[in-house]
Amino acid sequence: MPKVTNRKIAEIFNEIADLLDIDGENPFRVRAYRNAARTVLGYPRQMADLVEEGFDLTTLRGIGKELAKKIDEMVQTGRLAYLETLKQTHPPQIEALLKIPGLGPGRVRLLHELLHINSLDDLEKALHEGKLEKVPGFGKKLIAKIENGIQTRRYEAHRFKLSEALPVAEWIVKILKKTRGALHVEIAGSLRRRKETVHDIDLVAACEAQSDTMVYFLNLPKIQKIVMKGTTRSTIVLENGMSVDLRVVPVESFGATLHHFTGSKAHNITLRKMAVEKKMKINEYGIWQGEKRIGGEKEQDIYNAFGMQYIEPEMRENRGEIALAQKHALPKLILQSDIKGDLHLHTTYSDGLASIKEMVLQAKALGYEYIAITDHTEHLKVAHGMDEKRVRAQLEEIDALNERLEGITILKSAEVDILEDGSLDMPRSVLEALDLTVCSVHTKFNLSRQKQTQRILKAMEDPYFTILAHPTGRLIGLREPYAIDIEAVMQQAKARGCILELNAQPDRLDLNDIHCKMAKEMGVRIAISTDAHSLNDLDLMCYGIWQARRGWLEKKDVLNTLSLSALQKLLRSIKI
Repeated sequence: MPKVTNRKIAEIFNEIADLLDIDGENPFRVRAYRNAARTVLGYPRQMADLVEEGFDLTTLRGIGKELAKKIDEMVQTGRLAYLETLKQTHPPQIEALLKIPGLGPGRVRLLHELLHINSLDDLEKALHEGKLEKVPGFGKKLIAKIENGIQTRRYEAHRFKLSEALPVAEWIVKILKKTRGALHVEIAGSLRRRKETVHDIDLVAACEAQSDTMVYFLNLPKIQKIVMKGTTRSTIVLENGMSVDLRVVPVESFGATLHHFTGSKAHNITLRKMAVEKKMKINEYGIWQGEKRIGGEKEQDIYNAFGMQYIEPEMRENRGEIALAQKHALPKLILQSDIKGDLHLHTTYSDGLASIKEMVLQAKALGYEYIAITDHTEHLKVAHGMDEKRVRAQLEEIDALNERLEGITILKSAEVDILEDGSLDMPRSVLEALDLTVCSVHTKFNLSRQKQTQRILKAMEDPYFTILAHPTGRLIGLREPYAIDIEAVMQQAKARGCILELNAQPDRLDLNDIHCKMAKEMGVRIAISTDAHSLNDLDLMCYGIWQARRGWLEKKDVLNTLSLSALQKLLRSIKI
């Protein structure tokens, strides 16, 4: 497996914190693990590299000797004995309950103590038997939320987020490309289409007759079991639960096989029907005109057979892309190189882990022309929020940095809460001093669809409203989107000239691909932002780009592809 990442170490520390919290442990001890997770996740270098170099981990914020030893153990072994011991003292499935919206450690502990609920099955049974209604604090709204959460969790239980599956697939591909006889090795399936969650990993390899590729695949480290073993197809399950399928084909079939197993199913079926009408046949081995094989080495061969444009993998969902490809009228999908800046970043002024200067220098290294610092305000009731005096101090620091820095500009901004009545939770005197605002819903997720929509529509009427951040509030696999008329929000955005955010955090990817396409069709501009809370988070832009491409977005559809001068001109025009 690849080196243990900072994200994995942070996940383990958070898992320990969850289990200790369920036990009612000392809150300071719980907080120590959560703080350590934040430090590790936000550190600009990988812990694995630091350990190899002999770096003193105790010099990092919140990392004492014991936590440093645990990090070292995870780097060396890929696991942590303390967590495994801790799990043995808990029912094996109790952690799954924490994935249900509305169930924090305190409520999980209460359900365990009062109803002996230790798993999703236990919870579902108690729900159907009406037992939850007898638990203190479990009202109708919470119970309905739990019921919806169980259904979502059942679906997500065997799926992996893009950010979890892609590094594993790339690690395997890197190994297999070095094997004897391997000519091409590529990721296929929904992972290649960059869907936000995937069920498994599909790989396709073109190999010479005498090749070691399949042998190496079946002997990868961290294999839990071999499900299927063959010369042309094998399936394994890794220790992390991911199923990986490898198909090995001759080079003349590689393009057809890659296309077939990239999908989607609906896209492929449409092409096959078109082939039948032309008295052709398309399958995973090639393209056939009667008995004659007319292509299949490259994916382009398939589209050429119909006189079509090549269709990028992200678009292959049978949403109209084939008709446009026939007309040679496909959109020119956005590239990461089109991005000129990031408009949603947090620093140590609120709940971020890096200073303004550190963030701007990292952004400059990425080739950006500008960034917007969007720290939270005090009223949001988030950790380390800012009061007005602190906001003013930050604005002065930004001015000073802008005078000294060359090649990049820091825009003054803030992430401003949208209150229940639709007002912006920041003094007008501060709003007037900002270049733009990133406005978001952080509370009252359970309002009715009408009230939630009206809340946002009213906020967008404010002349200082610029960008609606993570517009539906979802967290993939953890929190459903709040009820909202997204079409009405987009209509208001178009009328007002406001922007909708595509939040690139892999846990959010909000807007989803369908909504991105809707925004494009309605003429509503999108800002792709990382919502970075650390230097590492700036690298998450790629996830936003992939989601944007799934939504057919082009450079012209995205706000932060504009040059600094063009952006500033547009921002001034939004304030009416």
